[in-house]
Amino acid sequence: MTTAIYSHPDCQRHDMGDWHPESPARLQAIADQLIGSHISDLLEHREAPLVDLADLERNHSKNAIAIVRDNVPDEGDTYPIDADTSLNAWSWRAAQRAAGAAVAATNAVIDGEIDNAFCSVRPPGHHARPIEPMGFCLFNNVAVAAKHALDVRGLSRVAIVDFDVHHGNGTEEAFINEKRALMVSFFQHPLYPYSEPPPITANQVNVPVPAHTKGDVVRKIVTEQWLPALHAFKPQMIFISAGFDAHREDDIGGMGLVEADYAWITEQVMAVAREHAQGRIVSCLEGGYNLSALGRSAVAHIKALAEI
Repeated sequence: MTTAIYSHPDCQRHDMGDWHPESPARLQAIADQLIGSHISDLLEHREAPLVDLADLERNHSKNAIAIVRDNVPDEGDTYPIDADTSLNAWSWRAAQRAAGAAVAATNAVIDGEIDNAFCSVRPPGHHARPIEPMGFCLFNNVAVAAKHALDVRGLSRVAIVDFDVHHGNGTEEAFINEKRALMVSFFQHPLYPYSEPPPITANQVNVPVPAHTKGDVVRKIVTEQWLPALHAFKPQMIFISAGFDAHREDDIGGMGLVEADYAWITEQVMAVAREHAQGRIVSCLEGGYNLSALGRSAVAHIKALAEI
């Protein structure tokens, strides 16, 4: 397997303040753990390019883009978008790199340059709505990439797998009426963004779980609800919103997953991809705020992707 890691120093320059859990240190924690686990040299490291505006516009309104692009403050200042989300001087560039990584990885996987990819980028994306940023997220990296795969690269069916502790409301909204896309997820409820649990439909299998849910329950959801839907849908490519904040050591949520659970979920998704999608997977970092748990969990996920 050839697994690529997409990242860029600009993604660490986006900083919402020392108090904020979505910090630049998150990417360093993953990089350090990759080195400490002796697998960094076994992966192909690629630089995240800037996203094309046309790719952003496939998923986001012009106003949603302008909120980020036109409000970048001077060096040393911040611009608040909501109570949880703000911009600094590097945020527009970082958001361009994060979405650009997802699109570039999509092209590289479809073109057969690599088997799969993990985009170690920030800001994260799955709360970003088509009409506005929200919840630490500026642009919805996975949604932008999935729409690129459908509308530019000509795929007929894509699946999105989201295992963040929070509901990927922005992704759900982006694909709610899109028959070419299937979204599957679990998420702690009640928890941010405090939306009502959506109904399970033919293209949306988003399963709420209570706090303190552990890996055995999640594995049952994957086996009994995700996998039948994925196999029935037969996706030609799979995108992963890889949030690691459902880990038992992460205080932003209250679930009980461990590294082995993330590896197992990844292995199940890879089996679906091998059967229906020529193995094509692009995974993008979402949440994960305990730095040690984040690094360990991301590496477990990446090792499963790379089969090492």
